Amino acid sequence: MSAGNTGAENAGARNTGAESAGTAAAAEGAAADAAAPSAPVPPAPVPPAPPGWDPKAWQARQVRKERAASGAWSLAPLAWAEAARPAAVGPVPAVVLGAALASGIAACLLLGDGLGPGLLLAVVPALVGAHAAARTAGRTLRPWTALWALGCLALLAVPALRASAWPAVTALSAALLTGALALHGSRSWPGILLGPVGLLDSAVLGVRWVWNGLRSRGEGRRERLLPVLKAVVVAVVLLALFGTLFASADAAFADLLSGLTPDISGMGGPVRFLLFAVGLLVAVAVARAAAAPSRWDRIRVRPGKARSRVEWALPLIVLNLLFAAFNAVQLAVLFGGYRKVLEATGLTYAAYARQGFWQLLWATLLTLAVIALALRWAPRRGAGDRRLVRIVLGTLCALTLVVVASALRRMDLYVDAYGLTRLRLSVAGVELWLGLVIVLIMAGGLFGARWLPRAVVGSAVAAVLAFGLMSPDGVIAEGNVTRYEQDGKIDLAYFQSLSADAVPALDRLPEPQRSCALRGIARELAAAGRKPWYATSLGERRAREILGERGVGASYEQCRSLGTFSSRIEY
Repeated sequence: MSAGNTGAENAGARNTGAESAGTAAAAEGAAADAAAPSAPVPPAPVPPAPPGWDPKAWQARQVRKERAASGAWSLAPLAWAEAARPAAVGPVPAVVLGAALASGIAACLLLGDGLGPGLLLAVVPALVGAHAAARTAGRTLRPWTALWALGCLALLAVPALRASAWPAVTALSAALLTGALALHGSRSWPGILLGPVGLLDSAVLGVRWVWNGLRSRGEGRRERLLPVLKAVVVAVVLLALFGTLFASADAAFADLLSGLTPDISGMGGPVRFLLFAVGLLVAVAVARAAAAPSRWDRIRVRPGKARSRVEWALPLIVLNLLFAAFNAVQLAVLFGGYRKVLEATGLTYAAYARQGFWQLLWATLLTLAVIALALRWAPRRGAGDRRLVRIVLGTLCALTLVVVASALRRMDLYVDAYGLTRLRLSVAGVELWLGLVIVLIMAGGLFGARWLPRAVVGSAVAAVLAFGLMSPDGVIAEGNVTRYEQDGKIDLAYFQSLSADAVPALDRLPEPQRSCALRGIARELAAAGRKPWYATSLGERRAREILGERGVGASYEQCRSLGTFSSRIEY
């Protein structure tokens, strides 16, 4: 990778077909984003190096001095940071300061007891500050920005709906990437991958921006701010005093007050201060990026050296033949050859499925890497080369889709034999998404790949969101309960590790299986105690209602006889 001016990228970008469409899309995307009102001013020419100095070292030294003078900072390498340097911004608006403070206070009060609806409430002030900062800087809302922002909010709503931690953590990770895309407007692979780095840059620049704004506002305004601060302090003291008196005078009012206000007595001050600092810093970083984002799309990716047709195509044709032979065997087995294969190998259905699924998953991942490298080194002299690339890689993609279908079929056999678990559900979901990525690559080869990076990321975000909204633990419990109703097989020991999202499905089991399945979940909920409304997910609330109506009644001896407490290894 190397950094260059946007104009040079636009002039050098040429559409050479499917094999170079990703590079052309990156250059075109950089040109569109560079037209935003916040495009930085080109740097001044670097003076010639003094005698005895290496010209490159002298140029790097001058660039560092210029960045230090302008307050720019970046975790990215120097050339990349210079290409993506955000524009200078004006004084920080008062709305941004208030929104950042509100976000820090909301994070301090609402996130200390756990994630839930309080996470969305803590994010709202940060969004208000980002909108105000963008409008002050003269930036307008674009359709893709709005789409990524809505996706980020939807992902942040997953912890409010599901009690399980693993889909919530996945959703929060995807929300970080989606939020970076909404702020920086990236459409190329370098811009998408470096977007989270831009948020760290914006945090450092934002702290300096806010500090300078507070210092400038404080000059000559202390006489006006001091009365306001005094009034706020007096109001807080009066609320605390009379609120305490009224709460002690009426039990109903005390119960209402305790349900609406956060309880900070059971949590240490350092943790609350850390949450406040994190919420404040995130709000400042988001506002600074909204005012002047880093332009990671200006990083130019040099195309690989084009190979000759024989040198490029021969290994891929051999790989296609290997894939075709493997798929022929899979199709033969699929249409009635299972018994013959199992007799020859001595394996059971489940062992045969488990043996091959992981290898086929890795084969799919490696195929995507092979396609990326093949596109980088593909021949591109004319229409004949482009046609060869499309035929060879299109064939490889089509054969890989058969491998994906075979892997999913093996997982289906394994689930039929041993039931559904978190690991089996998650890796099957990943395999499905990889198949979708291959379909998108095939479409990019036919219709152009300018939209491919955004489409791949959008499909990943949609998959993570769907995964969280469908309640994975609930799906696992539902599938295993249905399996028990059909053949009487059930693994009560595995249910002890599920979250409260599984309670509605497990409640369908007959006794004593129901009580034994819910024993571990009920114990965890009782140990956690009642949480305030802003830290309680919808799944946990439903589970508490069900367990409150019908508790766990089976004895320890009954559950032990059913294998509830046996150890198990998930694979």
